[in-house]
Amino acid sequence: MIRYKITSTSPSAHLFDVELHLDEPGAGELYLTLPAWIPGSYMIRDFARNLVTISARTDGEQVALEKVDKQTWRVETHVTALQISYQVYAWDLSVRGAHLDQTHGYFNGTSVFLKVVGREHEPCEIEIARPAGPSCGDWRVATTLSRVAAPELGFGTYRANDYEDLIDHPVEMGTFDFRRFRAAGIDHEIAVTGRHRADLERLCSDLKRICEYHAEMFGGLPEMPRYLFLVTAVGEGYGGLEHSTSTSLLCKRDDLPKPGEQGVSEGYRRFLGLCSHEYFHLWNVKRIRPQALRSADLMAESYTRQLWAFEGITSYYDDITLVRSGLVPVQGYLEVLAKTITRVMRGSGRLKQSVSDSSFDAWIKFYKQDENAPNAVVSYYAKGSLVAFALDMKIRSCTGDERTLDDLMRVLWDEYGAPDVAIPEGGVEEAAERVAGEPLGEFFDQALRGTGDLPLRSLFESVGVGFSLRPQKGARDDGGCRSGDDAPVTPGPALGARYKGEAVGLRLESVFDGGTAQASGLAAGDLLVAVDGLMVQEGTIESILARLGVGASATAHAFRRDELMTFEMKLMAAPNDTCELWLIEEIDGETLDRRKAWLGLEG
Repeated sequence: MIRYKITSTSPSAHLFDVELHLDEPGAGELYLTLPAWIPGSYMIRDFARNLVTISARTDGEQVALEKVDKQTWRVETHVTALQISYQVYAWDLSVRGAHLDQTHGYFNGTSVFLKVVGREHEPCEIEIARPAGPSCGDWRVATTLSRVAAPELGFGTYRANDYEDLIDHPVEMGTFDFRRFRAAGIDHEIAVTGRHRADLERLCSDLKRICEYHAEMFGGLPEMPRYLFLVTAVGEGYGGLEHSTSTSLLCKRDDLPKPGEQGVSEGYRRFLGLCSHEYFHLWNVKRIRPQALRSADLMAESYTRQLWAFEGITSYYDDITLVRSGLVPVQGYLEVLAKTITRVMRGSGRLKQSVSDSSFDAWIKFYKQDENAPNAVVSYYAKGSLVAFALDMKIRSCTGDERTLDDLMRVLWDEYGAPDVAIPEGGVEEAAERVAGEPLGEFFDQALRGTGDLPLRSLFESVGVGFSLRPQKGARDDGGCRSGDDAPVTPGPALGARYKGEAVGLRLESVFDGGTAQASGLAAGDLLVAVDGLMVQEGTIESILARLGVGASATAHAFRRDELMTFEMKLMAAPNDTCELWLIEEIDGETLDRRKAWLGLEG
């Protein structure tokens, strides 16, 4: 057995000490390596860069280690036991890495556990040592690793079936709040780290409804002993990462439900959607997997064009589940959906990159976005969710509303997920055609491999939902749900840039294709300080532009680097890129029934 020991030796210096013990390493060369990326987050992160020191010993004597590439070490071994000792710097407060200080410790196995090449399939034993020092005296442990010699929520020895299993169970240590609830026949646990005043009983009740809805849709949970939500509450932050029996979540503490709070706030709705998204991954991506991710080499990129399905379909279900399970009203769901459409429409990258290409290029584009990303990249999450909606409507149309996207997901589960068979490239499309009973090549060519906009207006109208695109009313206007009789919006002038206010002026973060800023020569990174002779700030730029009006000319001043530059602007109208959705009141009975079926409404 391969044995690891991890110790929070120096929380104030953010250092984990890790020991790797091989009782019978054999004779010859042995290679040790640390992953370059973590499953579920498709970017090379080079976790080995956080190793501070590393050494090897056998029979008490030091053995030479040779580093052969950025993440691999070679050691000459003998039949006697071998011990590898190393330190890991842990200061990445995210769901992907490792973090350690005096308040808590957290790690993913990809950040701290070296792999013994050639012995990946052997079982592993992990000792999580209790940290020394009075500040850590009341720490506990939350993880779904199998306990061997450790009390519940305690330090001690755990076990993993193999290396893949070892890196699939994040670990949280600290003074977290802990709750447990029962859903779909198994225990579900929540560990919340960070200062908060959340109503955890309500959170358990709401998560139970989400979990049971997903489980019922798939015909039950995958085989697992329990499930764990690891939540880190911070002032500002958002993210989630899926695992086979748990998820790591990062959220704003204000997004958690407050004691006595009625209804579902926008922040809490966002957090519930995140939980729903990661829980849906229990099936879609953790078990229903493309070939590239099922046998992924964590040392280098693994390419697939199907992330639109594994992340986009999941993104479609995360929010619609909230209305289908009765947690949010229909109007709340339409507001979220309209904002998703707005995010897609505001980037001209959607007209240049397909979701198929976005999936393939996730490693170098989606996860490495720069100032030009809105003009070059489309999100396989956001547009992928719209493709999933369109596919749902297509299947319903082809089958006379007898079958839906739900049926496709059950087919994928029965044929690929449950038997643990990888999906080949194009496999989701092939399964969709079987569910629809018709060829869908033209649909997929347009939706997946094309760069045109989806026919959203007609798709929404087919389920009795109105759809419109209008100009943005202000910097905080991201669209939403409205009544069908709202007056049209007259387009005003727009800067055509994303910006952030500074002590003086506005820092341009992105400059959009075809907008005022780009046409005048302004660029991302410029500090815009004045327009028409008036100092601009985050709270004044809109009124200054509105006073000038569409078509007006104005002089702008901005610093590029440390040089003051002058630009001549001709103000362009805000484009129709802000989505509004609403329930159409005057619809026939068939359309009303279709809308109720889509939203999971009774009657």
